[in-house]
Amino acid sequence: MKITNLNQLPEQKVFHNPEIKKKVMLTLGDVPHITNFSQAIFTPGQIASAHFHQDMSEVFFVESGKGVIYINERQYPLVGGTCIVVEVGEVHKIVNTGNTDLTLTYFGIKN
Repeated sequence: MKITNLNQLPEQKVFHNPEIKKKVMLTLGDVPHITNFSQAIFTPGQIASAHFHQDMSEVFFVESGKGVIYINERQYPLVGGTCIVVEVGEVHKIVNTGNTDLTLTYFGIKN
């Protein structure tokens, strides 16, 4: 068993843009096949640059805010309540297009 509290976790930098902060609730090895379970906060205008993963899918859930995710150069809106899956090898980029923070809770699944 493992218990974490989001309010007690230290902030870390998002690899694709170190200005974006995240809190990691689970890491690789805590749960089979899950690479991470995290929450990231994008301030207005922040971007996680285009990238892909060779060995994992990612699931993003929009807690609050407004943004856009580009998957293989196609644009999809991100608004509260949206859940989106990015498959292995899909190039994706996330942009906060709103005037408030964009809060995403997400996890990676090792393939």
